[in-house]
Amino acid sequence: MEMAWVLVSMTLRGLMLMVILLWTVTSTDGEDVHVTCVFSEDCVLPCSFQPDSEEVIHWLQPEDKNLSTIHSYYYSTDQLKQQSQPYRGRTALFNDQIPKGNASLLLRGITLQDQGRYKCYTSTIKGNKESCVNIAVEAPVRLVDIQLSDDIITCSSTGIYPEPKLTWSTDPPL
Repeated sequence: MEMAWVLVSMTLRGLMLMVILLWTVTSTDGEDVHVTCVFSEDCVLPCSFQPDSEEVIHWLQPEDKNLSTIHSYYYSTDQLKQQSQPYRGRTALFNDQIPKGNASLLLRGITLQDQGRYKCYTSTIKGNKESCVNIAVEAPVRLVDIQLSDDIITCSSTGIYPEPKLTWSTDPPL
């Protein structure tokens, strides 16, 4: 966290009065965190902060022109009135972990539209912090169906993302 301290001393009727002003600047961790989520499953977007009191947590999608609100927490409770429609009923914080500095977000039922960059903004009396998480979505190969009919072999699978690379070989080679 980046902080600047300013000391101001003044003489007032023979008494030395020292005033300390604290100027906090929102800190960032620098590098984005990259998370790979599995299509249609739940995924955790990590975020941590220096715990203190009066926690404020906002999960946002900064690349959306409207700065979509994914999840908000303040006044010691979830605040979901401004939550963007695609995320309604799909998000949760680990509320019992917030006093320990955990602001991670659970995103349920991952879709391809969930790919992208997310911002976690936290604020306490100790200061503010921003970090970013990039989500990549994959739907791995779970089942391959192979059918043999006469001299025709049919190999199929569904729900794979991104598109797989396919190769075919015979033994002995043709």
